[in-house]
Amino acid sequence: MNILVTGGAGYIGSVVCEFLEAQGHFAVVIDDLREGKREAVPKKCELYVASCGNIDLLTRIFSRYSIDIVFHLAAMANVPDSVVNPLSYYSANVADSIQLFGAMRTFGVKKVVFSSTAAVYGEPTKIPIDEDHSCKPVNPYGHSKLMDEQILRDCAVGYGIKHMIFRYFCAAGATRDHGESRRQETHLIPVVIDAAVGKRREVEIFGVDFPTKDGSGVRDYVHVSDIARAHLLALSAIDSNANQVFNLGTGQGYSVHEVITTAGRTLGMTVPHKIAPRRDGDPAILVASFDKAKRDLGWTPELGLSEIIKSAYEWRSHPLY
Repeated sequence: MNILVTGGAGYIGSVVCEFLEAQGHFAVVIDDLREGKREAVPKKCELYVASCGNIDLLTRIFSRYSIDIVFHLAAMANVPDSVVNPLSYYSANVADSIQLFGAMRTFGVKKVVFSSTAAVYGEPTKIPIDEDHSCKPVNPYGHSKLMDEQILRDCAVGYGIKHMIFRYFCAAGATRDHGESRRQETHLIPVVIDAAVGKRREVEIFGVDFPTKDGSGVRDYVHVSDIARAHLLALSAIDSNANQVFNLGTGQGYSVHEVITTAGRTLGMTVPHKIAPRRDGDPAILVASFDKAKRDLGWTPELGLSEIIKSAYEWRSHPLY
């Protein structure tokens, strides 16, 4: 298939492109390289450096290539930053998406897999969270993604665009060739690894007064390879599961303290850390139910926290970009 991948130079996008290439698909990548890396795009993919809302470029791409399906992963995705800089998130995550969906309509591209987030749920009222849980985001990032979901539902009714929405929980880990490499890293596992190897002074634990087992926030960490596998399944499953939402998580939550402890044990290293104030917009617990993805897509996560930490450590020890 010919697949347009927005955000394909980013962390998750590059792994998705890696998996697509391995299966013989052709990926056209749009990425503005704000966080993505040119070197992260697999060699057989075609990279265009621009915003995914650039209508002139979208027109050229849809005119030149016979695109079968769009994987829309491009987004700004830093929760604390979205609280202090909300307009940038609505511009990048909502306005650009509208341009993309409009171009799809114009050129008759009728299928899209959209990267959403567990942040749409807000503070959960039950754990694990299933797809029917109420959506009440507590930060602009979550609000922007929920808006996109609604736009897709309306496009399905108005224009017949089939969509599949993946609500990622905490993507983590690495493949041999692709991992997390941001200019300013805020995600816990790479921060923990950098503290363990001395590239960072310490890990800040943002809040120890949450209503959790040890007071620190609890998250569901899912290996990026497992997320990429879900996208491969979507290629054949979208027709029979059109306009559906699926959680991508493991059903197992780990607190910040537990991640630090597991990393120390897995790597045989000390992870220095300190307590810091809570960040605005952080829910206490986010843990997925993936029963629907298992039942309807045949997807289950294969790699756990220790494998996530080990793979991330190995990649960050010898990063390729």
